[in-house]
Amino acid sequence: MKINILYAIPLFTLFSCGSNEEKQAYQAEPATKSTELTALQEEAKSVFGRLPIQADNPENPLNAKKVALGKKLYFETKLSKDNTISCNSCHNIDNGSGVDNLPFSPGNDGSLGGRNSPTTLNAALHMAQFWDGRAKDVEEQAGGPILNPVEMAMPSKEAVITRLKNTNDFYPELFAQAFPYDENPMTYDNLQKAIGAFERTLITPSRVDDFIKGDHDALTGAEKRGLETFMAVGCTSCHAGNAFGGNMYQKFGVYGDYWDYTKSDKMDEGRFEVTKNEADKYVFKVPGLRNVAKTAPYFHDGSVKSLDEAVKIMAKAQLDRTLSDEETKNIVAFLNALSGDVKNY
Repeated sequence: MKINILYAIPLFTLFSCGSNEEKQAYQAEPATKSTELTALQEEAKSVFGRLPIQADNPENPLNAKKVALGKKLYFETKLSKDNTISCNSCHNIDNGSGVDNLPFSPGNDGSLGGRNSPTTLNAALHMAQFWDGRAKDVEEQAGGPILNPVEMAMPSKEAVITRLKNTNDFYPELFAQAFPYDENPMTYDNLQKAIGAFERTLITPSRVDDFIKGDHDALTGAEKRGLETFMAVGCTSCHAGNAFGGNMYQKFGVYGDYWDYTKSDKMDEGRFEVTKNEADKYVFKVPGLRNVAKTAPYFHDGSVKSLDEAVKIMAKAQLDRTLSDEETKNIVAFLNALSGDVKNY
């Protein structure tokens, strides 16, 4: 199921500084039992690499207090105009998906957004955020929906900070602890950094990672066949690297118009709406595939409910390949094995 969008996803180094308590919170995961790798494991290792325990950003170093503040803000309904929705409303991490499983998410006043909400799980591993890549990282992305009138609808950055100061007397202290070297720690920029820091810990190791590290029994026979097929048919031209995607842009519909396959109601022009470059029409950021079995409905408009159907559409629209039912079944089995949980959440 190659979705013509090759990603060269950088691996991230592990962050280790601060108190002993913080170091313990971000310690490297223990080595797994590893014997000689099979040819399939070696190939997978070369294509997908290793998953870090967190996605670091040198411009926003992680520490335990900042991550804790970010987690609190992620669930904070006071970041919406009517105190009704939070980041977690559309990007639900309680259900293990990082999404709300709706085609389009309702905002503060119940009106729907124009694109399907991407998962926040593993999103910090991606090269950019949003389907059109208009935010460079999760820190920048975190500030957008809060001020978007269709989403959380707060009138200004200043209104957000004023509300947090006036309604929760503990927030000034939490910001001060998270940003101890800032003269004025309670700012909208630091709010974005805190939420971004939390999202950088939302990494979900899976059984596929165990298999790549040498556990021969981590995958079933069908899942191994699915991994083989996934690589053999060309899915990895777009879905490579440790996020299994997320690090390139690609036209949706290399072979034909995507809406003919998805039966979409709207012909979304994708990245063109940001760049106004004709070459970017119908181009989207390739999604990562970790936890994809939990994030239905699929594509930028949530137009496809079934993962099996999504796999077949991508093979045809991006590779001009018609998958057999057996190939599809095995690839879907493999994609299910990419599901994992956030550690220490």
